[in-house]
Amino acid sequence: MTTPLDLGTFPTPLESAPRLAAALGLDQLWIKRDDLIGLGGGGNKARKLRFIGAEALAAGATTLITVGAPQSNHARATAAAAARLGLACVLVLSGHARTRPTGNLLLDTLAGAEIIWSGDRPAADVAAEEAAIRRNSFLIPLGGSSPTGVRAYAECAAELTQQAEFDRVVVALGSGATMAGLVAGLGAERVLGVDTGAVPDPDATVRALLPSDPGKLLIDQDQVGPGYATVTDPVRAALSLAARTEGLFLDPIYTGRAMAALAATATPGSRVVFLHSGGLPGLFGVDQPVLSA
Repeated sequence: MTTPLDLGTFPTPLESAPRLAAALGLDQLWIKRDDLIGLGGGGNKARKLRFIGAEALAAGATTLITVGAPQSNHARATAAAAARLGLACVLVLSGHARTRPTGNLLLDTLAGAEIIWSGDRPAADVAAEEAAIRRNSFLIPLGGSSPTGVRAYAECAAELTQQAEFDRVVVALGSGATMAGLVAGLGAERVLGVDTGAVPDPDATVRALLPSDPGKLLIDQDQVGPGYATVTDPVRAALSLAARTEGLFLDPIYTGRAMAALAATATPGSRVVFLHSGGLPGLFGVDQPVLSA
């Protein structure tokens, strides 16, 4: 088992959010600030890349290849990790080239990543082809969701147990490894995953990443709205609430949905950790209004 790379400051802070807790009717609310990991804008993908990057180097990789949506946080973090490690980076993004790079896409380019657009083909297929023809390449799955990525969030679970006593962790559920790692470390009954619409079957996705049956997974599927890339009214309200009570900025696809779910399901008197998984650059890449009317 490889030793994770030094790609940030750990453990990440756990901050109390009393004004937001009061607004939600919670006894205690903490924010786990994984958005403050020092690599490339931070976020949960940066934590995973400490482990995945070590795995790639051990395999002799000189190029990292991964896939994602145009505003992929994982793609941005992979580009940053590759730059830090002196590796080449190829990002296969779904769809067609944008006329002007914004948000995460701008940062991908700034970090020197080579961007390939998959067009009408699945990005995973194009990435596999690129990995086959590029010598010493290391193919990272969507979102860094692999057993190695799960290990990163089992580490986060251990950090949390040292930082506070709490009833539940609320986390956005994308490609699955972040929730899976928390479940592995804390138990399924203490982790609420909020589906973002990134995968067709979030329950099966998380289960497939765990070595044994975790029991019933707690997954909120009420925040997807019309689809992954959309911004819903509950998310707009959640973005404003977090910003105006705590100066806490969230993104509209992941943490915004997670906060909307927390607002809808908060149990009075409970003690909750909200995992801030980053993604702020994506706020500047959406083509829909993010402010409530």
